[in-house]
Amino acid sequence: MHAPLWVFGYGSLIWDPGFPVAERRIATLAGWHRSFCMRSIHHRGTVEEPGLVLALDEAEGASCTGVAFRVEPGHEAATLFALRERELISSAYLERTLPVATDAGQIEALAYVIDPDHAQYCQLDREEQARIIAQAVGGRGPNRDYLWSTTAHLAELGIADPDLDWLASRVRDLV
Repeated sequence: MHAPLWVFGYGSLIWDPGFPVAERRIATLAGWHRSFCMRSIHHRGTVEEPGLVLALDEAEGASCTGVAFRVEPGHEAATLFALRERELISSAYLERTLPVATDAGQIEALAYVIDPDHAQYCQLDREEQARIIAQAVGGRGPNRDYLWSTTAHLAELGIADPDLDWLASRVRDLV
């Protein structure tokens, strides 16, 4: 018998995992924070007008609360294939297995983290993030819908993220 495959969701995976889920747990990843630090040239923007998507950005003392998904047994290979097609489209994300804490104990989960040396990595102030998110549109739709869906689902799960809440409000003001 092999170990179950867990995937850590912190952005769109929370509301659109795209694979069969056997179990969900609220989980916290230490040493990383959720950040709009990746320019999106496919899903939420274009090469000409990049949007922004969330990534896990490493930072001492940081933590990110999201959802750990246990993949339905027998679907591990197909899930890995689908996730790699979705998340590794431009190589800005790095695939890592990282320890996440849950109420039921620590588990090892697959996570997609930003490569800080990649050209799509950015560090922008919140006002600039809001301006970009309000305007950008990519292959999966408007950037603002990605932000609003993520904040709504985090709120439903009782996960606080004041930075995302501020951005969601500011983007509503801009549009």
